[in-house]
Amino acid sequence: MKNPTTNERSGLSYAQVGGYSLPDLTVPADPKIGKYGRILFRRLRDHRACLFNAMLLDGTLNAYLEETDRQANEMLDLLTRQMAEREGVTERLKANDQMDWVRRMNNIRNRAEEVVLHELIYN
Repeated sequence: MKNPTTNERSGLSYAQVGGYSLPDLTVPADPKIGKYGRILFRRLRDHRACLFNAMLLDGTLNAYLEETDRQANEMLDLLTRQMAEREGVTERLKANDQMDWVRRMNNIRNRAEEVVLHELIYN
């Protein structure tokens, strides 16, 4: 038999089950994160444990990981486009010399990713 009550001090609601007051806890939904969110998760867990635990306990970790992942992907796309434009890596080059285009785009993407990791993840 459940009889819900709320603790004003903690803000948690409790249910009376068989003479015990058990907190009504819900499991947060899995965050929708990609590569950069997972890298940030591991970095926070391994190197910023106090911040990681605080965010985990107050329920802001998933939203932070999702937002940072979104920003990292946007920044990577923007930097890649800007660098390719500045260095003359165009569709014309792709049509004329695919291997050179692939080599140069891989180089651009790797450099852009280093900037994203430095600015958003490892700072």
